[in-house]
Amino acid sequence: MPTAARDIPQGNGHNDTLARTVSNSFGTLDLSSSPTATFHSPPSSYGGHQKPSTKQLKPFNSSDIKVLLLENVNKTGQDILRKKGYQVEALKTSLPDDQLIEKLRDVHVIGIRSKTQLTANILKHAKNLIVIGCFCIAENGICVFNSPFSNSRSVAELMIGEIITLARQLGDRNNELHDGVWNKVSAGCWEVRGKTLGIVGYGHVGSQLSVLAEAMGMKVLFYDVVNLMSMGVASPVHTLDELLQQADFVTLHVPELPETKNMISTHQFEQMKQGSYLINASRGSVVDIPALIKASQDGKLAGAALDVYPNEPGGNGEHFNSNLNDFTEDLRKLKNILLTPHIGGSTEEAQSAIGVEVAESLVNYVNLGTTSAAVNMPEVTLRSLTMDEPNHVRVIYIHRNVPGVLRRVNEILGDHNVDKQMTDSRGDVAYLMADISNVNTSEIKDLYQSLEDLGSRIRTRVLY
Repeated sequence: MPTAARDIPQGNGHNDTLARTVSNSFGTLDLSSSPTATFHSPPSSYGGHQKPSTKQLKPFNSSDIKVLLLENVNKTGQDILRKKGYQVEALKTSLPDDQLIEKLRDVHVIGIRSKTQLTANILKHAKNLIVIGCFCIAENGICVFNSPFSNSRSVAELMIGEIITLARQLGDRNNELHDGVWNKVSAGCWEVRGKTLGIVGYGHVGSQLSVLAEAMGMKVLFYDVVNLMSMGVASPVHTLDELLQQADFVTLHVPELPETKNMISTHQFEQMKQGSYLINASRGSVVDIPALIKASQDGKLAGAALDVYPNEPGGNGEHFNSNLNDFTEDLRKLKNILLTPHIGGSTEEAQSAIGVEVAESLVNYVNLGTTSAAVNMPEVTLRSLTMDEPNHVRVIYIHRNVPGVLRRVNEILGDHNVDKQMTDSRGDVAYLMADISNVNTSEIKDLYQSLEDLGSRIRTRVLY
């Protein structure tokens, strides 16, 4: 009878429950059967034979996998993980470092949002951690997944709202009426139809914004360092200055890089049209905000909207002041400026999509070892094992990217038939995944230990 997959423990850091599970694997061999697949692949076009059912690999018993979710991760993501049988602890807030270190001692999976910083000091205590659901730097063979594009629509819609709000000076009229002042004016208020939108960075957000803006009758120009196909009738321009000189509204959608730091500063404001508008929801370092303040005070800009800042508070509260950024008070005094607290992707729909995408990536990595969409590992995937392959083992070997490793790994695997194998590298880290056949359960522990003993080893996993 096929056996349930197990993930061989790494080092001596696993808790007692996992230790007992592994002991059973190599002792009495009292292993449960793999679950039967609930669906079948469609018949092959070559001969019409039914493909074998997919074999569901699982590390240990699913109930032994401990998941910690911080900062109110969306319930859709939580549900996906719980349905897999994992032990899921979901907290609404981040944790102080000392509490986080204690929590991570026996956790295999952690899901975080922007407030939690997983430093090297914290990660060195996480002996069982194999995967992170968010972006951070990891050098311990811990795979990291995030969902960078699931909130693209939400950000694009915010941009549309801010374009209209700035054009009609709605922020100022709203504030005035809250203060009891009735100020019905039309001077300096515009329709957006027929105006020119200049999009800097024509990626996932920029291209969606392009379509929405055209639907409102705007002319769209875009500038990107990569040659990209335009959506609709949007027109690319060759230089940033060319875009700035023609656009009534300029929106920024670029990553935080040395090349993009203060990419909109005094010179760029001088190139912009008199009475134009700037909107930034990309990264806080992209705009030289003191230069923006001067351009607004001088009348060069008719308005601006900022959703991101060079320094942002670690939590909600009355923290947006000069202690955070020394220009804050001058910024808050400007007319027709919209200031929002990094909420571009903060919608129910975006958080649900992020929860689903990250949770599914975590499950695929824990159960199958695939690294598709990982931010810190090479993308490696193999087709699933099937129920017709009961004595197959999937070997995952994360190692330093140095010469001679493949030769030594293949020497260890050489006593078995390697049905399929894939390897790739990313910088100093390489990821090897191989499916080997005709493996007795009694051989798995020696196979695992032989790979662990290699000097190039960062982390070894064996699924079966």
